[in-house]
Amino acid sequence: MAGSLGVNTPVVLDLDGAVGALPGAQRLALQDRQEALRFGCGLGAIQSLKDWLDLHLPAQHGTVFMGSGDFHHLSWPLIAHHVRARASDLPLRVVVLDNHPDNMRFPFGVHCGSWVRRVALMPEVREVIVAGICSGDIGWRHAWENQLAPLLAGKLSYWSVGVDTGWARWLGLARAFRNFADAQSLTDALVALLQRERQATYLSIDKDVFAPEVVRTNWDQGGLLEAQAMAVIDALRGQLVGSDVTGEVSAYRYHTAWKRWLSAQDGQDTAIDPAQLALWQDGQHALNLRLLRRLDSAHS
Repeated sequence: MAGSLGVNTPVVLDLDGAVGALPGAQRLALQDRQEALRFGCGLGAIQSLKDWLDLHLPAQHGTVFMGSGDFHHLSWPLIAHHVRARASDLPLRVVVLDNHPDNMRFPFGVHCGSWVRRVALMPEVREVIVAGICSGDIGWRHAWENQLAPLLAGKLSYWSVGVDTGWARWLGLARAFRNFADAQSLTDALVALLQRERQATYLSIDKDVFAPEVVRTNWDQGGLLEAQAMAVIDALRGQLVGSDVTGEVSAYRYHTAWKRWLSAQDGQDTAIDPAQLALWQDGQHALNLRLLRRLDSAHS
């Protein structure tokens, strides 16, 4: 396993070149794995990455930036690496700020919308909270797509804004669903919980959780404001033991037809004017710098 960096030294998993320069960051070149990992992959590809991370990712480091939200499933091997490297942080709570539950069915291994189940069912993880969901993925039309095992086990909860989740009551899942009238009410409740129930926590941020006026992504976006996300980070001061950030916007054309088809089915906007893309990436980078400063101050 690689040696240690400073507790606040950021790491960039450079899969798509979308993450700009971050102060003092260690950048790990992974472009050769972009096609294999992006959007979704088989479990063999994930195991290969886990082995690679054990060799190259320092046991101690700061926030990991992964590029496009198409790579959010890489939070799973990152959390697994953290568990292996830092047993003193166990059991672990995982908080995910995301516009989507990332707990959907996917029959071909794991993808950016299905990884949460894998993390929630890890014995070392006490619970996973996915907060900021505005997507209809947890509404009744998509109820059958949600993986029920972690919800039934009490290890996963959805915190949403404005989504009709009444179907959950019929399956005895009401306790796993918390719906709020607005993002501020959700933030207030989550901050109160995190301050009341203090424990080692890993935070994963997908920037599609933010309202479009905060930052632009090429996924459908939620309604969280920057100040609300910062309040959640501040509530984790002294509890935060690991973190990652994804949700950059980057253009990519898959070589494999099945990935092009799957990505299109998810409604992702991949045809972005280059000038528009550059503006969005500038906003993304500025937000990354602000998030990094706040995360650094919260890391225990």
